[in-house]
Amino acid sequence: MANLFSKEMQDQLKTLKGQLSTGRDTSATDTEGGKPTESVSLPTQKQVKKTVKKMGSEHVDDDKVLFMQAMAGVKQMEDKNVVSPVKSAKNTKPDATTLSKRAAAQGSDEQGLGAGLSDMQALLNPVAGDAYLSYKNPTIQTKVFNQLKQGKMRWYDAVDIHGCSIEQAREAMTTLLNQAKNNNETVVKIVHGKGTEAILKTCVNGWLRQLPEVLAFVSAPPKDGGNGAVLVLLKKTKTDKDKEAK
Repeated sequence: MANLFSKEMQDQLKTLKGQLSTGRDTSATDTEGGKPTESVSLPTQKQVKKTVKKMGSEHVDDDKVLFMQAMAGVKQMEDKNVVSPVKSAKNTKPDATTLSKRAAAQGSDEQGLGAGLSDMQALLNPVAGDAYLSYKNPTIQTKVFNQLKQGKMRWYDAVDIHGCSIEQAREAMTTLLNQAKNNNETVVKIVHGKGTEAILKTCVNGWLRQLPEVLAFVSAPPKDGGNGAVLVLLKKTKTDKDKEAK
């Protein structure tokens, strides 16, 4: 009869057979917990041979019977290294907060005038809370600039950034400027306040100087907020009629 086990396996099985033939002391205790161990109930050779016969095996010897006796009651351990199939997530509609975070992470195509503004560049040139702000692009006529300073130019829209963080103030300011550009409005007002350190006033002064679309800005007249606000003159958006005239 052919033997399907290696010599090493046969030796191990014979050793195990000798251990099992002596039986197991049911009164023995566990060395760690001090609790009586459970007695071992092994199937008889006749039962094992009957089982093997049902499985259609033609090679049944004492070693194989012993091996099956030793493995009786043993359960296959769960392989935790196997990744279980993950159920596909249900298609749920993202809420407004999720969409807002996603847009901020991916960047927005509607940033327009606010794209690339440097906070550091703005903060490197601090201004006092009572300082009068004045900026003029060389391309603008002096007459137009004086009209802006004197409050003779009507402003269309305004934003108050009091109490905002630097990030919130930048977003609010750029939103206002983009809306003005889209609506072809040339003058807007930004209320930044004064304060002891005048952080927001410093930021607005620095941000506006970085934008090529800004032709000029000055501290507002007393009736419009004085040194706590600025009037901003923007380039006029070219209309289709302007393009056709050229």
